[in-house]
Amino acid sequence: MPTFTFAADNGAQLSVKPRVLESKFGDGYSQRVGDGINIRKRKWSLSFNSRTNAEIASIVSFLEAQNGISSFDWVPPYGATGKWVCSEWQHQVVRFGINNLTAIFDEVFE
Repeated sequence: MPTFTFAADNGAQLSVKPRVLESKFGDGYSQRVGDGINIRKRKWSLSFNSRTNAEIASIVSFLEAQNGISSFDWVPPYGATGKWVCSEWQHQVVRFGINNLTAIFDEVFE
């Protein structure tokens, strides 16, 4: 299993949206239950700013090798190691030799 080892900038953002099934009844009553075993998936928004061409090329090469299909190991800023997929990233050339990259890591359960 490949491992993502590049250090993201401070300010990484975590979002969590539990999968919940809800039934609504008369008079405003409702009942909720978790949808499956792993109902709480994490999603991280990461930034890699002011990086050299070589650093960005290494990160992009890793992400392209997984191609949004294959999962990889990664340790988030806090929490346990998980399996992740990155199906979206943006590369910005700031100026000659300086680049920014943002990426979204979605947790997967395999």
